[in-house]
Amino acid sequence: MSDPDIIIIGSGMGGATVAAALAATGQKILILERGAYLTPSAQDRSDTAIFAEGYFRPDEEWLDGDGKTFNPGNYYFVGGNSKFYGAVLVRYRREDFSPLVHMGGVTPGWPISYDDLEHFYGQAERLYAVRGQIGEDPTEPAHSTAYPHPPVPDEPPIAALRNRLARIGLHPASLPLGVDLDRWLARAHTPWDAFPDTTGGKMDAETAALKAALQHRTVELRTGAMVTRLLSGPGGRITGVEIGSGEVLTARAVVLAAGAIQTAALLLRSASSAFPKGLANTSDQVGRNFMNHNSSAVLALHPLWRNDSVYQKTLMINDFYLTGGPRGEPLGNIQLLGKISGTILRASTRLPRGVANWVARHSVDLYAMSEDLPNPESRVTLKDGQIVLDWKRSNWDAHLALVRKLKQTLRLAGYPVVLSRAFDRRTPSHQCGTARMGRDAGSSVVDPFCRSHDHPNLFITDASVLPTSAAVNPALTVAALAIRAAHHIAQTRLA
Repeated sequence: MSDPDIIIIGSGMGGATVAAALAATGQKILILERGAYLTPSAQDRSDTAIFAEGYFRPDEEWLDGDGKTFNPGNYYFVGGNSKFYGAVLVRYRREDFSPLVHMGGVTPGWPISYDDLEHFYGQAERLYAVRGQIGEDPTEPAHSTAYPHPPVPDEPPIAALRNRLARIGLHPASLPLGVDLDRWLARAHTPWDAFPDTTGGKMDAETAALKAALQHRTVELRTGAMVTRLLSGPGGRITGVEIGSGEVLTARAVVLAAGAIQTAALLLRSASSAFPKGLANTSDQVGRNFMNHNSSAVLALHPLWRNDSVYQKTLMINDFYLTGGPRGEPLGNIQLLGKISGTILRASTRLPRGVANWVARHSVDLYAMSEDLPNPESRVTLKDGQIVLDWKRSNWDAHLALVRKLKQTLRLAGYPVVLSRAFDRRTPSHQCGTARMGRDAGSSVVDPFCRSHDHPNLFITDASVLPTSAAVNPALTVAALAIRAAHHIAQTRLA
């Protein structure tokens, strides 16, 4: 495409959604994606290929805070990380937008309220064809619109779990999901959590938003286009987008949505004499406040109860989301994982094959998730061009308390054996926060409409702008913020 009006960097949840929301304006939009399309293969539903062999993981290494290399669990395909996500599209709770006292500190709150975003949440739910049910979860914020579709049905072992949890006084609720169940299962009878979508069974960024955007002749996707640098000119305007071939592309506006790590790295890599700390970084906040949910897998077993679920991931518990700590502090969200197999267990443990297979047949598999609090020293930097991710966990005591609560709850529900294992830094558990949103240009990177304080024609619409991580999956919030930013871009003079 020659002379686009808007260049969008990244085709994941933030980039594809902003493209879909802007497509009807008639502006010429060029989406740049470093990766290629995922296509059906023998590996896309193979638990061995995905979990044991790491077939889809990137061929790159980052450094941790101690200078040790590790292979990150980020993915570079059309649709971004959403191609592998669990398709959970849940709203942040109203309380998440205000300061909250946690066991590990106090969150700063947001420069916008839940009410500012509520309308856009509804639009995002329609775009991603969310399956859900209002009224089951006492922490559910007000909805002005219903979910477009009823919830994905529980399989019999999960329906039994739901009943057991309700009998002990909890409020199990249906997970809001972006899954076309029939289409997903038509390809193969597997979970979708961490399995790549190659046939449109998941409502991911490619299947839902990008597909909608590309129906417009004014929108073009260019794959294999890795952006290496942004160029700036007078008044701080972004004057060029340089890709790996050396070609420089120009547009009236640039939307950066490469993901919380890569967005920060690109801005830092684009330092110039006018912006020696990197672009969008006069506040020195780019790369800071990195957050990654504190997460654990929790397996509940009963030797006489067999779990023959295929997909499993249809239920969440938020009874400890806003309370449960020693002084009533929030602990976090509990939801089901996709059904694990013996192969998946052996990929992360040393269990013998027979033991792992037995555990997988008799377990219900849950995911405990607690909020990681923003910390300016938890950050992304560059060392000789290589990404350094120095993640400093916070609020860990709250996560341990959540796991203890969950174990107690599951034993009360009739499961005599409950095992847990925390996820480490190799598992990207909803990375966010490296280009935080705020009203004060001295302490934030973008304004409440995701527009850079430093560069009037630069917007950032991925999870890097989230001021807090909350304790639920961020995908729908990223999509809602992207739609809100698109409305602002459409109404704003950028020339």
